[in-house]
Amino acid sequence: MEKWENLRHPNQYIERRIHKQTEKEEKQNCLLLKTSIESVKWLALQGCAFRGHDESPESTNRGNYIELIKLHGRTNKEIDDVVLENAAKNAKYTSPRIQKEILKIIADYVRHKIREEIGDAKFCILVDEAVDESHKEQMAIILRYVDGDGFVRERFFEVVSVKDTNALTFKKKICTVLNQYNLLVTNLQGQGYDGASNMRGEWNGLQALFLRECPSAYYIHCFAHRLQLALVAVAKDVHDVWLFFQSLSSIVNFVGASAKRHSQLKSIREDEIIDLIAAGEVPTGTEANQVCTLQRAGATRWGSHFAFVKRLIEMFGSTCTLFANLINEGSNNNICGEAKGALKVMKTFEFVFILLLMHEVLEKSDILCQALQMKDQDILNAMNFVSTTKILLQEMRDDRWESFIWYVVQFCRSNDVDIPKLTDRYMDGTRRSCQQKNNITMEDYYHFQIFNVVIDFQLMELNNRFTEKTIELLKLCEALSPTYGFKSFSIDAICGLVEEFYPLDFNNEEISDLMRQLDHYKFDVIRHSQFQNLNSLPQLCRMLVETNRSYHYLLIDRLIRLVLTLLVSIATTEQAFLGMKLIKSSLHNKIENDFLANVMTIYIERKIALGIDTEELIDKFDLLKNRRLRL
Repeated sequence: MEKWENLRHPNQYIERRIHKQTEKEEKQNCLLLKTSIESVKWLALQGCAFRGHDESPESTNRGNYIELIKLHGRTNKEIDDVVLENAAKNAKYTSPRIQKEILKIIADYVRHKIREEIGDAKFCILVDEAVDESHKEQMAIILRYVDGDGFVRERFFEVVSVKDTNALTFKKKICTVLNQYNLLVTNLQGQGYDGASNMRGEWNGLQALFLRECPSAYYIHCFAHRLQLALVAVAKDVHDVWLFFQSLSSIVNFVGASAKRHSQLKSIREDEIIDLIAAGEVPTGTEANQVCTLQRAGATRWGSHFAFVKRLIEMFGSTCTLFANLINEGSNNNICGEAKGALKVMKTFEFVFILLLMHEVLEKSDILCQALQMKDQDILNAMNFVSTTKILLQEMRDDRWESFIWYVVQFCRSNDVDIPKLTDRYMDGTRRSCQQKNNITMEDYYHFQIFNVVIDFQLMELNNRFTEKTIELLKLCEALSPTYGFKSFSIDAICGLVEEFYPLDFNNEEISDLMRQLDHYKFDVIRHSQFQNLNSLPQLCRMLVETNRSYHYLLIDRLIRLVLTLLVSIATTEQAFLGMKLIKSSLHNKIENDFLANVMTIYIERKIALGIDTEELIDKFDLLKNRRLRL
């Protein structure tokens, strides 16, 4: 009878007694897990540290993760009843292992979203390496592709630790990451690296190793990096400019080495701005006339040289006043001597002349520098910006000397800088110009030996680093470009270039079909009013999708996407390394590489991470937990 009673009551079965959970317990566990997920997600999105130095209950600061959970508990009584000390000892969901597991699920979700966005499309890899805070070589992998809506995307995908910078090591690591997410190397359409020999080597470089497997994976040396090399080359090879930047670096370092001098400079600049506003010499408005300080330049920070020079021009008077004050104080002989030397250099006409000259030259290159770092920039527009920069520099050389030297003289007069005798056009003396040895006037020296030399050298570097031969696909971009009402459109040119550059992507039959589609395209798209005001290939690609013409012109759409996949710069890798410096700082230099990669994925691709539903993550976590229990 006892056995019969047990059989009649299924709730008494041992299996059910073991696995039985009340509805209240399930709700509590779900709330606890949700709190943990939200805390992990928030910390990763903000790039904050998770662990604390002392996480014991007696500690006053148990680390960001636990303190954030405690904050949730203080603001929500229902959460406070189930988290931390109130939770079951075997189901707190706060251990480092659980944190890493939740973090990995979120990071994998982001990567799978990127993988879904790529689909079967061709893609380009952007790769660069840098040393992190713990002196480990880290390689960032960025994927560039055109999504289904016609938008050019550059997504951070992974950061991998490498033992050395050998090209073969890089290739193995990249292939491992791609294979993990079923991204075929045969779909690789382009490669973007810097100009290092292990990357661009024609025989054993990384680009050569991939080209052997995929001949269409064209290598392009980062345009922004080329421009930076051109600017740095001027500073290194023109001796007067090299001496100028050495002096400028010493001045900035001298001011920035002391918090006191830094504060004094800001205070002097603040007083100067107040006087200028009172005199009505500067406009006022939101975010105008901000008090700032001198800025350093970096060899790897693109565009930093322009900010370096521009900031000193803005603060020239304030900096001179600071040095004069330091000299007058005379409290420390070393500081007084350095300030006297710096002020002597700044008060020379040659220093001011090169300062203003480099500002003019770098200002004309800055628009190009900023444009080359845009994610949706295409090769044709990039080359157009290069051409306009060359034209502006040539125009400055040919026609701007008179206005430039007048500007230099006016700047010197307003800042009490001694002006040498140039000619009667600038000095109120006789009409005879002051002559030096070999009948070379002072004006001739600054005009022909500095002004012209700097501009000529800049033009030479731009011509050498941005020749049309370096970008063989430029003609194809130009033939497809919608600018000026598809002025350069040519069916024969497009088909011929497709046969030359994309033999693996278009067979003979598809090339014939492409020609027929281009015949219709010429009368349908090119003459349609909606396509007349487009200025770039990315706009054309998006408009084809919006008007559903991408379905009718499949082969043309495929060709445009292949061209857009080719990169212009690898600025996204530099942004990834900035994120790595924030996450793996000097205080958190022992972070494991998997943890670093997962946090960086969520931090950098936050737009995708923000769209993650917490309930979906709970389901994935439960599935993972059940799978582990079964194992």
